[in-house]
Formats: sequence, C-alpha cells, structure tokens
Amino acid sequence: MMRSIRASLFAALALVSAAAVAFASPVPYKIDPVHSEVGFKVRHFFTKVPGRFNDFEGTILLDDKDLTASTVDVTIQTASIYTNNERRDKHLRSEDFFFAEKFPTITFKSTKVVPGEGQKFKIDGDLTMRGVTKPVTLDAELVGMGTVGMMGSRAGFEATTQVNRKDWGINWNKVLDNGGTMLDDNVAIELGVEAFKEEPKQGDAKPGAAAPTAPDKAGAGKK
Repeated sequence: MMRSIRASLFAALALVSAAAVAFASPVPYKIDPVHSEVGFKVRHFFTKVPGRFNDFEGTILLDDKDLTASTVDVTIQTASIYTNNERRDKHLRSEDFFFAEKFPTITFKSTKVVPGEGQKFKIDGDLTMRGVTKPVTLDAELVGMGTVGMMGSRAGFEATTQVNRKDWGINWNKVLDNGGTMLDDNVAIELGVEAFKEEPKQGDAKPGAAAPTAPDKAGAGKK
C-alpha cells in the first residue's frame, strides 16, 4: 500500500515538474540595438547601395529546444533610415518612399517558425510598411547563445530575405537613357541580431514577497 502511494506521489511530482518546464518556455529576449543591425541593399544604377535603420526594438520569445514555439515581434522607426547621404535619406523619408510622416513605423510579426538543418530555420511573418501588410519569409540561423559574464544570457541570430518594394506601394523610379531604371524593384534585407534575456534587478520584489509597510506616523521620532 505504502509503495503504491509513494509511486503515485513520484508520478505526480514528475508531472508537476514537466508542467513547470513547459510553462518556463519560451524565454523572452530583448533585441540589443547597440549590437544589432537592420540593413538592406538595393541596386542603384550598376551597383548595390547599402543602408540601414538606426532606431528599432523587438522581442524574441525563444525556445531553443523547440524553435516552432518561438516568436518574433519587431518595430522599426522609418525616419531613422541611414544611407550615408543626407539628401538621399531625406528623399527616402518622403512620400516617394517610406512616407515617414504618415507611416512612422515598419513592423514584422512572425506567424510560424520552421526548423531546418542544424541551427538554421525559416521565419514566416507579416511585414507592414506604408500601411500595407504582406507575408514574407526570413532565412534565419541561430548563431549561438549562452551567458557572457556581466552581460548575462545572450543569443545571436542572422537572417536574410528579399522583397519587392512595389508590393508595399514604393514605386518611385527613373528611366535611364539606355532604357533601364535607376533603382531595382527587389531589395535584399540583411539582419544581424543580438538579444539579451532580461534578468531581475537587485532590489526587485520577488514573487510572493510581502509589500513594504508604511512607516508608523504615530511612532515617528521615537527611539
């Protein structure tokens, strides 16, 4: 009888432990903009010109044991576009391109993660620009993850994709004398992301800890 009770208790504890592990995943990681880059390249005349966005934020809910349970949510400020040419950047912020005044953000929200070989995987998601939402697929790779001294737990990713800017209503172009165009319609997107797991700060109240009590005004000043 006692053996049966003990076996039942161990089984129950195992189920509780498994449930706790399940609820612990996925883990939220914040994108570190100082160590990340949201870049792109597009053909201008006869060469590809690079650019990037300097202001962005996002959260990755990462389950490294089951990538299909992971999600990505990123917001980019369109006015932060930078191509090392102020005149060109001003034009890119205008209605001809990103129309930053009316559409201040670009967003990407994942809808599915599909594991591939090794640490590679695909991220399906919705990309919204100029008020238009279209599906895109990122070819991604988990470069590595671990604890880095005082910088805490970090994970690194790389991802690429190619989009046709006209799908989002970015149609501006010029026809050249030879019949070609100044800009290509296809834009290569290249992402390098470092993200960190937020750790509880010292002094933060732990779950279940009693709230601090207010000082007793009636006893104020007493020794």
